[in-house]
Parts: sequence; structure tokens; C-alpha cells
Amino acid sequence: MTNILNRFRTEWFADAAEARRDVLAGIVVSLALIPEAIGFSIISGVDPRVGLYASVAIAIVISLLGGRPAMISAATAAVAVVVTPLVRDHGVQYLFAATILMGIIQIAAGFVRLDLLMQFVSRSVITGFVNALAILIFMAQLPQLIGVTWHTYAMVAAGLAIIYLLPRLTKAVPSPLVAIVLLAIVSIALGLPIRTVGDMGELPDGLPSFALPDLPLSLDTLRIILPYSLTMAAVGLLESLLTAQIVDDMTDTDSNKRRECLGQGGANMAAALVGGMGGCAMIGQSVINVTSGGRKRLSTFVAGAFLLFLLVFLGPVVGRIPMPALVAVMVMVSIGTFSWNSIPNLRRHPPTSSFVMLATVAVVVVTHDLAQGVLAGVLLSGIFFAGKVRRMFQVERSADDADGKVLYSVTGEIFFASVDRFTRAFAPEHGRTVTIDVSAAHFWDISGVGALDKIVARLRRDGSTVAVIGYNRASADIVDRFALHDKTGVELGVVPH
Repeated sequence: MTNILNRFRTEWFADAAEARRDVLAGIVVSLALIPEAIGFSIISGVDPRVGLYASVAIAIVISLLGGRPAMISAATAAVAVVVTPLVRDHGVQYLFAATILMGIIQIAAGFVRLDLLMQFVSRSVITGFVNALAILIFMAQLPQLIGVTWHTYAMVAAGLAIIYLLPRLTKAVPSPLVAIVLLAIVSIALGLPIRTVGDMGELPDGLPSFALPDLPLSLDTLRIILPYSLTMAAVGLLESLLTAQIVDDMTDTDSNKRRECLGQGGANMAAALVGGMGGCAMIGQSVINVTSGGRKRLSTFVAGAFLLFLLVFLGPVVGRIPMPALVAVMVMVSIGTFSWNSIPNLRRHPPTSSFVMLATVAVVVVTHDLAQGVLAGVLLSGIFFAGKVRRMFQVERSADDADGKVLYSVTGEIFFASVDRFTRAFAPEHGRTVTIDVSAAHFWDISGVGALDKIVARLRRDGSTVAVIGYNRASADIVDRFALHDKTGVELGVVPH
């Protein structure tokens, strides 16, 4: 019982002060979710209720099942752009079915530990991902600042002033929440000619209802939805796991990435069953939550629950919230999300790391696809890493001309990327006695073993006597299994020298 109570306090709240901070942070996030959920619904070609109900369901369920406390998940643009052709060609019921299958795939990914692939995402890629997302968040606000009256710019400036100056006076209430409330009061009281949340789309006026997709359960249906579901699942997990890593860094805490995969799957299935679209973690809203004081699961739960309360009971009031107030909040998010240290680090960091970061940013900004940018960054990191490691070996030759003996001492890593330089390091010896000492080397794969075979065979064709000595245990195992030249003779852990 004590362990359960301690876990509850660790993940939900430890005291009243912490709970108050999480509740207020969740309220701020719920307000910021509304225009984006509506916008994502429009991108997908569905009713705004589909995005809003999805945000409610995903946020609530992920607060219970997810592996990263304080991270916000809801309907997202990354998933919305994927399903647009599906909705256009087949209708919204296929969207719900694809979202359910998306959730199943994500749960399966959690069970097979695909979250471990995050180990191959370098810091340069994560920095590029963060910077690109900050740029996209800022660019997404530009339509709200084009073709508007001066009142909009004045309100955005006032909102930013409140957001940045209020914390110098008090941090009892999140400054973004104060900015939204004050600007809404001023806008409504003065009747200013500015865009409001209601201008984004019609808000729902009731609770979502539970229903299964209304379509045939057949192979034809599976054939239609499977490609979309796979893409949605991959994009959703990629963004969620990257966002989890970023929140880990912001809060200096760890998260359970496997549990996050499982939680994302359960949340998306729940969203589809209440008439919502798929989603994933949102770095912008997660940053709002953390900077507003949210640290526990309670903040995520409040974001979803309060959003539902707003939609059901305060829809007309929410519809009158001025968009400039939310634009100010999102501009603050973009500024806070961008890694400003990465600019001077361009000169301090290795050129390859800086190039990976810039390439990730460029691909994301050009394609508006975070998955493509991260994939490009990971591929470049792998190429540069292989190029670096392929040079991390050395072959030294020493000869005794009196007795015709030659010693090659190999140091470093021998694998597929280094085999070409490895084979070229051995010269023809023409009848000498050659010893190859690999005690300071490691053979990683069959390409390395094949290169050693090639060297031994070539030297023996020249009439030389060849002996390879000093295998470590791992190298001896792979050589004994795949080599064509003499076996290592390693038995019972005894390595010959």
C-alpha cells in the first residue's frame, strides 16, 4: 500500500501547492489546444468536433497510461496531413478505423521495444528537431497576423508583455493564463475587430458518444486503411518519443519510453471510439505546460478534462477568446522552444554535428514533415559516424630482414566500412614468415572476417607463411563461425598469443 501511495505522489501530486500548479498549467494548455485542434480538423477535411474530441480523449487517456508525466498529447498536424487523402477518398468512418489500427500498431511497437531505436537519434538530430519545430510553431501563427487591423498587433504585443513581465512580480498564476483572460476581457468589453476562436470553426455543444466505425470488417477495408495506419503510427511514435526526450531534458527527469508507446496506442484507440482523429505528443503544448509549472500527470489530465468542460458548458464564451492572445502564447512557446545555444555552437561543435542539425532543420521546414527531417538527420549521423569509425584503426608493420619475419600489429575496429583501408594496409611479402597480431583489434561483422580471409589468402599465394594471433573472445567467435582461413584455436577462454 505504501508503494502505491508513493507512486501516486510521484506521478500525480505530492502536496496541495504542486497540485495547484498542475491544475493551472493544465487550464492554460486546454485553451491553447482549441484553435490547433480545430485547425488540424480543417487540414484533415473533417468536422472540428473530430479534432476537439480527439484532443480530449488522448489527453485524458495518456495521463493515465503514458510514460512521460507532464507531456501533452492531442490531435496533431503530423497525423492530420497523413489522413487527408483517406478522408477525401473514403470518408470519416475509414479515418476512425485507421486510427484504431494505428493504436494497435503502436501497442505492438511497445511490446517489441521499438522505443529502443531512440538510442540511434543523436543530440544533433534532437536539437535540429527542436529548432525546426520552433520555427514551424512561429510560422503557423503568421496567418493570424496577415490582413488584420492594428488591434491584433497591439494585443499580441500586450500579451507578450504580460507573459514575460508578470513572472517578475509573481509566479502564483501562470502568466500565459493571465494574458489570455485579460485580453479576452478587454476584447469583449471593447468589441475590438479581431479574430476569435469561434472564427476558426464551430465548437461542439455536447459530450462525445461511444461508437465503433460504421464500415465492413473485411480485407478490403484493411487494405485501404493499413498504409495510413502504419504511417500514422510511425509518425506519432517518432514525435512522441522525441518530445518525451525533450521534456526529460527540461525537467531533468526520466520517462518510460516503452510505456509511452503503449499509452499512445491506447489513447489513439480511445480517441477513435469517441469520434476523434489520431494524435501524438505536442511539443508546443508540452512546453507551455512545463513552463507554466506542470510537472505531473495531473496537469495532462486537467488539460483534457478542462477542455471537455469548456466545450460542453462554456462553448459560446470560449468562442469569443481573441486569437491574438493565443498567438502571443504560441510565440512565447516558439521562442522558448528554440535552442538558442545551438547558434554559437555551430562554430564550437564539430562540422559534421552542425551539418546534421542544420540539415534536420532544413528538411523539416521545407517539407513541414518532422518525420522526414528526423529520418534525414539520423541517416546523415549514421553516415558521418561510419566515416569516422572507419578511420579508427591502425596497422603497423615491423620487419626483421635477417630472418625474414614480418609482424603486422592491428589496432582498432574492423567492420564493413573499414575493410577497404584494412586490406590495402598489407603489402606483398614474397615468402616471408608473417604474423598478424590482432590483440588490440576487434572484428565486428562478416565483412571484417572476409577482409582478413582475403589478406591471409593473398599472402599465402605469394609464398608467405601466415599466422593470426591475439583474437579476443568476441572476435574469435565470429572468426570460428565464418572465416575460411585457419580457425582461432580459442578454447575455454584461452586466447593464443
